[in-house]
Amino acid sequence: MPVVTEPRVHVHDVELAGLERDVLVLTAEERRWGRRRVTTRAGRALALALPTGSVLVPGDVLYVGPGWYVAVEAAAEPVLAVTPRSREEAVRVAFEVGNRHFTLALDGEQLLVPDDPAMDQLLTRLGVDFERRAAVFVPVGPGHGHDH
Repeated sequence: MPVVTEPRVHVHDVELAGLERDVLVLTAEERRWGRRRVTTRAGRALALALPTGSVLVPGDVLYVGPGWYVAVEAAAEPVLAVTPRSREEAVRVAFEVGNRHFTLALDGEQLLVPDDPAMDQLLTRLGVDFERRAAVFVPVGPGHGHDH
């Protein structure tokens, strides 16, 4: 089983030409877990032994094997999507979410937060419009990892 010790392989697209592309589909939280065994979409097993604090980035190449490579892909996951009515409301939501050590992502004009009871209560208390949906969640900044 290949052991991955770095969060990104530095390769050019031309070096990947002709190789089979496999993916490791992970949620935002899973992209922060640096030490574990994982299975790619094609069923290949990898062992992650990444440096402490590593965060996998969607689109990055994680491993190159003989005739194939593995790229990181973000999984769609349950989120609460906020459509702020103003810049001030967006800043207030971002502040309150961060103040509770949750991560926040941007999706066009919407702010995304994890679909969590604490975030549901917060957004309801703030009186902002939000909807539940599945979306790729790529947090802004490193976050604190206290989402649950």
